[in-house]
Amino acid sequence: MVKRMFDLLCSGLGVALLSPFFLIIGIWIKIDSPGPIFFVQKRVGMSGKQFGVYKFRTMIVDAESKGLRITVGNDPRITSSGLFLRRTKLDELAQLFNVLGGSMSLVGPRPEVQEYIDAYPEDIKKIVLSVKPGITDYASIEFKNENKILESSIDPSKTYIEEILPVKQKHYLNYIKDQGFFVDIKIILKTIFVIFKK
Repeated sequence: MVKRMFDLLCSGLGVALLSPFFLIIGIWIKIDSPGPIFFVQKRVGMSGKQFGVYKFRTMIVDAESKGLRITVGNDPRITSSGLFLRRTKLDELAQLFNVLGGSMSLVGPRPEVQEYIDAYPEDIKKIVLSVKPGITDYASIEFKNENKILESSIDPSKTYIEEILPVKQKHYLNYIKDQGFFVDIKIILKTIFVIFKK
């Protein structure tokens, strides 16, 4: 209950205060390339239920049909505005609407597409999907440059599943074990620090 109230308060204030900034981002996206302002991708949430994750669109329309489901390095599908939005993580701010709607929390394991959830060991999957996914967490902070890491891989999807995902799962389990109000505050502040430092 406390976590949900905190999510509602922060996401509501965030949307209200950032709405002029969101408008600027939206105009930039529309000028930069044809297509919608938001990109909605199906992800797996709490209890294994699929939902649409909102992001400010950073790639060309129908990008998923023209390449991998993950982005690697200087992916040619990324637009000029998208390059900046991804680098600064501003594209993720659209997920405040997910938090308002209750499908996500501010802090929690990052939601994955079904393909990668299917690669989870069953015991880990059960624990991770027992909580709401979040905008940020320990794994998001560690893998803030994930696409750069995958850039040198011959098979990025395989590298993600075999090398990155197991580390993320450890972070998810640690968060779920220790989760609490002050843990969330710590992660949010650390995320803000990392973004501004970057």
